[in-house]
Amino acid sequence: MTNPAKRKGDKAELEIAGLIRDLTGWPVQRRLGAGRREDAGDLYGIPQCTAQVKNCRDITRAIREAMLELDRQQGHGGTDFGVAFIRRPGGRWLAVQSVEQWATSHREAIA
Repeated sequence: MTNPAKRKGDKAELEIAGLIRDLTGWPVQRRLGAGRREDAGDLYGIPQCTAQVKNCRDITRAIREAMLELDRQQGHGGTDFGVAFIRRPGGRWLAVQSVEQWATSHREAIA
């Protein structure tokens, strides 16, 4: 049986995967096997993008942790883009990127 924090995280990943699927039409799904050595993010199906998901009361901590994990996971996944989907429980989802990640995605979007 999983612990309550893992269930909360799993539910958040399923929710944001569905939202991104609905908004984009991409076949986004949860990536199983969290915590593995070669972790490549929490979601797959977003083209050339590593995604980290955090559902945490402490937004500052969530951003700090997500951005540290995202850099490592993007390296494992070999993707061009990275994004952290973050929210407080029951709140609105935010997409967070470093300035470098934002510049890369925006430059490609307008090319």
